[in-house]
Amino acid sequence: MKTRIAVVVTAALLVLAGCGGGNDTGSADTGVGDTDVATGGRLFKTADEDTAKLGSDAQPGVFPRTVKHALGEAKLDKKPERVVVLDSGELDDVLALGITPVGMATTAGQASVPSYLADRAQGIKTVGGISELNLEAIAALKPDLILGSKLRANDLYDELNAIAPTVMSIRPGFPWKENFLLVADAVGEEDKATGILNDYQKRADEVKSKVDGSPTISLVRFRPAEIRLYGNLSFIGVILKDIGLPRPKIQDVQDLAVEVSQENISQAAGDWIFYSSYGKPNTTAENTVVNGNLWKALPAVKDGHVARVDDEVWFLGLGPLGAMDVLTDLEKLLGPNG
Repeated sequence: MKTRIAVVVTAALLVLAGCGGGNDTGSADTGVGDTDVATGGRLFKTADEDTAKLGSDAQPGVFPRTVKHALGEAKLDKKPERVVVLDSGELDDVLALGITPVGMATTAGQASVPSYLADRAQGIKTVGGISELNLEAIAALKPDLILGSKLRANDLYDELNAIAPTVMSIRPGFPWKENFLLVADAVGEEDKATGILNDYQKRADEVKSKVDGSPTISLVRFRPAEIRLYGNLSFIGVILKDIGLPRPKIQDVQDLAVEVSQENISQAAGDWIFYSSYGKPNTTAENTVVNGNLWKALPAVKDGHVARVDDEVWFLGLGPLGAMDVLTDLEKLLGPNG
């Protein structure tokens, strides 16, 4: 039996649950990129029509500007200097643009910046969890811009906006490139963002050139109480699509993921299998499954074409820095020396 986890792509209806568990303490992990964008010298791929309507009409880097976002408009009189981010995707985005925020919200069990970003960020104050924001801590930092998402902080928008101009995407990580462009619009770094995404796409093409053939890539993620096979709308699904790597039929869908039971783990079959757990493996079915006979019988496992990957990067990266790290991993795993 399988259950599809679909994402309804409209600004009015949000049905995507956060990927960190039922209490919505983890980052959403979706994104899509399947349309070439040629305007403005852009070579990268974007796709979400709703998110594409957001942003500013100002000339790159010019302030004041008004940024249209998922919950209204933000008037920014000058380039922001003290930014607070409310999820890991926005943290990745601003660091990619060379901006170190003064404050950040953390995911469950996380005391500082995500490990893959640790060397880029030091001394960032925490302002509570992504679903338990500390408004007093945010206000104490005297931000001139707050970056978050409607999915995470819809109910606190008015209070956040009273502290500082607040720009909200529709949902974190979906789609990650359009969200990155919205963040860049808010901080006046549109040209830099376009260059970063073009560099990303060139890197994706380079990785593809080093892969022997076109192996189907299966993505398995163990979560407390469920197992997911990730589809084309996930962050990593977008990256695989940008490289041009095919997916097994069950995962080649315009959904975030498909849920499967331990008894049906054979549906994870692919030429290569990459898997991870959200949180510690002993809180999920990972150890039971990967040590079981059904897993060991999968052709990819028999051929040694299976690898455990960093969940924090592959499924929670949600921005260009995480995406580039995934490309490096894929080159090592699938390249001639893999």
